[in-house]
Amino acid sequence: MTPSLDTTGSPDAAPLSPSRSQARKAALGSFVGAVVDWYDFLLYGIVAALVFNGAFFPQVSKSTGTLAAFATFGVGFLFRPLGGIVFGHFGDRLGRKRMLVITVMMMGLSTVAIGLLPTYATIGLWAPALLVAFRALQGFAVGGEWGGAALMAVESAPRGKKAFYSSGVQVGYGVGLVLATGIVAILSHLLGEAAFRSWGWRLPFVFSVVLVLIGLWVRSSMDESREFVEKVEHGHRKLKMPVLEAITRHPKAFLYIVALRLAELFTMYIVTAFALSYSTTNLGLSRDLFLGIGLFVGALSCVTIPCFAWLADRLGLRRIYLIGAFIGLLSAVPFFLALEARATVWIVIFSVMLANVAHDMVVSVQQPLFTELFGAEYRYSGAGVGYQFASVVGGGFTPFIAVALVGVGGGSWHLVAAYLAIGCLISLIVAARMKPE
Repeated sequence: MTPSLDTTGSPDAAPLSPSRSQARKAALGSFVGAVVDWYDFLLYGIVAALVFNGAFFPQVSKSTGTLAAFATFGVGFLFRPLGGIVFGHFGDRLGRKRMLVITVMMMGLSTVAIGLLPTYATIGLWAPALLVAFRALQGFAVGGEWGGAALMAVESAPRGKKAFYSSGVQVGYGVGLVLATGIVAILSHLLGEAAFRSWGWRLPFVFSVVLVLIGLWVRSSMDESREFVEKVEHGHRKLKMPVLEAITRHPKAFLYIVALRLAELFTMYIVTAFALSYSTTNLGLSRDLFLGIGLFVGALSCVTIPCFAWLADRLGLRRIYLIGAFIGLLSAVPFFLALEARATVWIVIFSVMLANVAHDMVVSVQQPLFTELFGAEYRYSGAGVGYQFASVVGGGFTPFIAVALVGVGGGSWHLVAAYLAIGCLISLIVAARMKPE
């Protein structure tokens, strides 16, 4: 069976009518937890682009150190599928709420540990080794986050409003990006570049403690997903290995998720992570420009994502997705032309086209689209693992691959633009070939 981009419910799902209060609490809990996890996860990428090459990889050239810093950024993505498997397994057997409390706590602790980690100058090779270990723990935690947060919101949402009620999971990404970029920009400005590189970069990581406490407070007050309670706890038998059941019953769904996430992952990480490094290193542009752009697109996404989700509930998931992927394809080359011309206004315009139109349109439909490809008994495992596996394939090493492509191209951006365009094209073709309901 070919999954539908306009599906509004799984064939395995019984009609449920969660209370509006439960739906709002689930949406809020998913949103707040997503803010915490994405602040922590994205903060690493921003600081890696600015500081980690010198602090943890000083014995190599500047370009090699940047590659190494982005490689550790990618390590977090390698561990996301494992987190999806583990948290998905227990989330399908024990409930979504318990796992979401654990993911927030684990993410916060690993982030604070990075902020307190001695540099290479103090403990030598132990510094990059521990950096990789804590980054892996971050990836493991966030690997279990999306599936559970999306499920809590989708399974508790009123019928016909699943995209809108679950959009907070993706809005949490925007808020996390705003917080991470904003605090780095403010500290960098107030402390000066030397002090920020020396010790100031640690403060945003330690600040994560505050967000974690808020996240734990909000999530502890959530109710368990009613659909999980009725179908799994009181209805169907609990599966011993939910992830194997998901793979056996819906093998193509995993491939669809990977293909459909390429447009999302390529657009966002090239704008927010790679372009920051490329524009400052190769083009001599101000670091503050792209920190400001990251702040702006993150803030704007808090409006664009729920608006696109609202439209998707009314016009269809497939239509909104196709438009977003097509805009990403069209914006790839103009974005890099604007960079090369050092045209600030056009850089901002095409950053918005990629991050707030293309990216936000495709992510606004992901929660109901991906989760409802699977039955309730193995949905956390299926959607979570598929989502995180796609993060490895298309997301974690995107900045690393982009830097490598610049090297292969002799400093040119053309291969990176082709890489971005091809990713959007693949997503567009797969979405177009998937049958509407």
